[in-house]
Amino acid sequence: MRKRFSRRAEDAQLESSPLDPAKARERVFQRAGKLLAAKSRSVAELRERLLEGSGATTAAVEAVIERLREYGYLDDAKFAHSFASLRVQQRPIGRQRLERDLWLKKIDKATADKALDQVFESTPEEELIDRALEKRIRLRGRPKTRAEAKKLFDHLLRQGFGFELVSEKVRAVTKSEVGD
Repeated sequence: MRKRFSRRAEDAQLESSPLDPAKARERVFQRAGKLLAAKSRSVAELRERLLEGSGATTAAVEAVIERLREYGYLDDAKFAHSFASLRVQQRPIGRQRLERDLWLKKIDKATADKALDQVFESTPEEELIDRALEKRIRLRGRPKTRAEAKKLFDHLLRQGFGFELVSEKVRAVTKSEVGD
């Protein structure tokens, strides 16, 4: 109990008195280490989270980010590639959905496009949509009505597959099943 009180008092004292730049940088570096240990992040994501912390200045955050880049802990290209390839391995997902997810992770478009090209080169999108169709048909059966075909179509679009590819695949699956 007593340690908590003294730690709180110590933290309050640190917050009230300005830190010298070296100590501020060290605190930001420690926080960055904790954030990166919890999960990998893009440079912009980490910068945003570090600036939310108390006592973090822009100069200290930039210095820490530069140091982490030198150590190899921050690399947007590696992050984007590993994020995209992991998502594709976990479940079938389309390029458009992955583009949006990388945008939400604050990865610039050029880096994201390069990573997505590499991921979809090894696992073509057509193979992924076939896996998604198999799974959906296994769980819900083949669509027997137009409404069921529309639900399948919408599901595949939400998974991020292109409109033309989805319409081609749904048409092929429902050709003999759904009547006019």
